[in-house]
Amino acid sequence: MDINTLRALVTLASLAVFIGIMGWAYSPKRSEDFSQAQRLPFEQD
Repeated sequence: MDINTLRALVTLASLAVFIGIMGWAYSPKRSEDFSQAQRLPFEQD
């Protein structure tokens, strides 16, 4: 395994993690948690 193969694997792993985070963030079951979080600054005294 040379350095270019390792770089390609790290790039693909990073892309997979990025897609996983985007899927988690935009999943419908997370929308209620995020809507509560976006109202937090306005609920404080």
